[in-house]
Amino acid sequence: MGLLVDGQWHDQWYDTKSTGGRFVRKDSQFRSWITPDGSAGPTGEAGFKAEAGRYHLYISLACPWASRVMILRSIKGLKDMISVSIVNPLMVENGWTFEPDEGVISDPVLNADFMYQVYTHADPHYSGRVTVPVLYDKQTNKIVNNESSEIMRMLNTAFDEMGALPGDYSPEALMPEIDAINEKVYHNVNNGVYKAGFATDQTVYEEEVQNVFKTLDELEELLAKQSYLVGDQITEADWRLFTTLIRFDSVYYGHFKCNIRNLTDYPNLWRYTKELYHYPGVAETVDFKHIKEHYYRSHKTINPNGIVPFGPELDLSI
Repeated sequence: MGLLVDGQWHDQWYDTKSTGGRFVRKDSQFRSWITPDGSAGPTGEAGFKAEAGRYHLYISLACPWASRVMILRSIKGLKDMISVSIVNPLMVENGWTFEPDEGVISDPVLNADFMYQVYTHADPHYSGRVTVPVLYDKQTNKIVNNESSEIMRMLNTAFDEMGALPGDYSPEALMPEIDAINEKVYHNVNNGVYKAGFATDQTVYEEEVQNVFKTLDELEELLAKQSYLVGDQITEADWRLFTTLIRFDSVYYGHFKCNIRNLTDYPNLWRYTKELYHYPGVAETVDFKHIKEHYYRSHKTINPNGIVPFGPELDLSI
């Protein structure tokens, strides 16, 4: 895992010394929006009109942030409108790469070998982490957005007038509830497992891992009373949680030491995870080989020998 400094690549791990052993995730920097008419969205600049074939997604099948975007692309029927490249699951000295491997889709837009080249093509002086997903505009050669939560909302509605499949996963009437549960889940579960796994101080780790399971306990209780996070319909909040839950027992339990309980020990959360996995178009976005290969082989400070566990055997049938 590295970063760019004024357009130059540096192989550098996260700095936790300056934060007392805590992992602190930086905000995404590209924040424009695709809109039906090309007008400006909530942030960024205007000019990104929804058009079939104009945009390209760069994602990782291992990454939970990228995977939630892949889910929206799939369930909204946008595969023929938005092309995709999939990086190699191994992320070491050159960051995300397009090294050929099973499941990798090379870059047909820029013919890049490394993901950081996509960033420097858009901004030769970019400084920051090189992350996925990236939503790229082939017409203007600009990165539209690299914040997964915002890309999800674009894909949810921006292409509706062009033949996207029906379904509104961010309905306006439910947004206050969706935003509230998203905030809780992001800090304590989505990013919570990273804050536990990347902690370099025992006290910090124990604090963060307990936050993860306190929140999972609360979500288990919530799902005993209702089918989904916001009542009885699937919303973006469910997809944001799902991509962490589907990885939990395979990587976060062992690799990130979130091992107080398995996800399968939570009957309601496990039922919910399996139901979402079987939602049309979702299972194809889940690749356990890429998931396990990425975490166990890429994070040398956590697993220096890169041994990938054989298990667990998960029964995802419903």
